[in-house]
Amino acid sequence: MQLAFRRFDLKLAHRWMVASSQAAGGKTIYPSLLVELRDQDGAVGYGESSPSRRYLETVETSMEFLARVDASRLRFDAIEASMHYVESLSAGDFSAKGAINLALLDAAAKRARQTVHEFLGLEFTEGKHLTSISIGIDAPDLIRRKTQEAESFPILKLKVGSPSDAENLAALRDVAPDKTVRVDANEAWTTKEEALERLEELARDPHIEFVEQPMPATSAPSDLAWLKERSPLPLVGDESYLSVADLLLCADCFHGVNVKLCKTGGISRALEALQAARRAGLKTMIGCMVESSILTSAGAHLASAADWLDLDGMLLITNDPFAGVTVERGVMSFAKASEPFGLRVQKRQGDDVESSENAP
Repeated sequence: MQLAFRRFDLKLAHRWMVASSQAAGGKTIYPSLLVELRDQDGAVGYGESSPSRRYLETVETSMEFLARVDASRLRFDAIEASMHYVESLSAGDFSAKGAINLALLDAAAKRARQTVHEFLGLEFTEGKHLTSISIGIDAPDLIRRKTQEAESFPILKLKVGSPSDAENLAALRDVAPDKTVRVDANEAWTTKEEALERLEELARDPHIEFVEQPMPATSAPSDLAWLKERSPLPLVGDESYLSVADLLLCADCFHGVNVKLCKTGGISRALEALQAARRAGLKTMIGCMVESSILTSAGAHLASAADWLDLDGMLLITNDPFAGVTVERGVMSFAKASEPFGLRVQKRQGDDVESSENAP
């Protein structure tokens, strides 16, 4: 088995800013790692790591982790054993671990002549699965412009956590007065009293669907539970829900959870996190980072395990190195994917994952 990986800088269509990145002025480039696994028979699987400093991960730490992986310990016909080895190498590095998990599943499903969702016993129904599209923190005039550009999407997700939150929501409503809006605070409100006040303000808008992570994940569980009890809007845990280990806390403190493949360590653990949350009576969402079509397509294969989708990562960039799932008027589709099996992703012409290798 050969493992190859390289950095790929994703170029954002707009400067990307959330509550935690305002001090740095947001981002125009988001670095990711493209990963490829290839066995002696020529079977190939693709993966991607989109690390976040919020979880103490960077491209550099992900590359360091991948360089430690002994590719001879990986097998497409033994995914669980392969992941047991990979997960034993460190306590963190979930984004890099997830990239290997994607590549293993991609190749394994291709060998079985199945899509990944079929391989996992799931469904993907054309015309059914609807994603929101995110609008980052910005000046009100740019919020109007972004909302206009997202005219075809029936569901918007507005990032908040700036002094201009009220003006930004008003700017969005100038363009889209009746659209469903999901609000993502990204841990912006530091006390339960402030969070409740902001939630009550948002609840005056009858088309707000829910609010993600209003307070820091490090908040006292009693404060999060207090807020859930009083909130006029459903609350969805994101930074608070990294894996199944966080289930009991989130069941007490939120109405739903946002599962991201880069947090859980790939498709396999993300599916576990989604299924466990549903059994606990929580609503489920599949979210994403800024990412290419590899990760966004991987998330789409889990669509039937979620109530909501926020899989717009590849829609936020201008230089996607892969093609896979597409989105039209918010509806996710594999109908135009040229690869019939696995993740259903294919390299765009001229892109190779070849700069770094770790193979015995």
